[in-house]
Amino acid sequence: MADLKPRTLISVQERLRDQVAHALRAALISGELRPGVVYSAPALAADFGVSATPVREAMLDLAREGLVEAVRNKGFRVTELTERDLDDYTEIRALIEVPTVGRVTSTASKEQLERLRPQAEAIVAAARKHDLIGYLEADRQFHLDLLALGGNARLVDVVSDLRKRSRLYGLTRLDEQGQLVSSAEEHLELLDLMISGDAPAAEACMTRHLSHVRSLWAGQEEPEPATPARRLRAR
Repeated sequence: MADLKPRTLISVQERLRDQVAHALRAALISGELRPGVVYSAPALAADFGVSATPVREAMLDLAREGLVEAVRNKGFRVTELTERDLDDYTEIRALIEVPTVGRVTSTASKEQLERLRPQAEAIVAAARKHDLIGYLEADRQFHLDLLALGGNARLVDVVSDLRKRSRLYGLTRLDEQGQLVSSAEEHLELLDLMISGDAPAAEACMTRHLSHVRSLWAGQEEPEPATPARRLRAR
């Protein structure tokens, strides 16, 4: 098992389970925890300076999100995400998010949409600071709050689950290549189009954003055409 970078010992005053889960997600993003490798709770607990119990609990949370899987009597294996998995997740997100963006553009008030601007700006700020955890949180909050304006809580839950299963992968590479900021700025472009009331342009922007992110995940220099969903990335 690769040694994790030194971390500040986790405070007993805070919820250890949540803190450990947060730290584990950070390790997944940075590549310190590698797909296909089995990690034991006691070994990770030693790295974090806590007992094995909150680590096991946090790992079970990640298992429910599909990020790791339990290996009997050994620990947890980081789930390997295939190109097909990313294609499938992106297709489902496009089928849900693109039309919802169009509908919200037509039904939400400018005031409701404008309230999302601080979140969109936070995404850009985090990208510029190379703060991947901050980027993920701001990005998640923006997209889910935007979809929530459509009034379908079940839809929001589905997208939230898809994001947990896919969004962690590839961010480090995007950041290292200097492409994360441009992807982040697309959220401001989308918001401006929605506030202007241009539903077709907002849908096109959302489709392009998902296609752009998917092509960058695949290590391509330029995004592929983004129409319709399955063309988000040709197989």
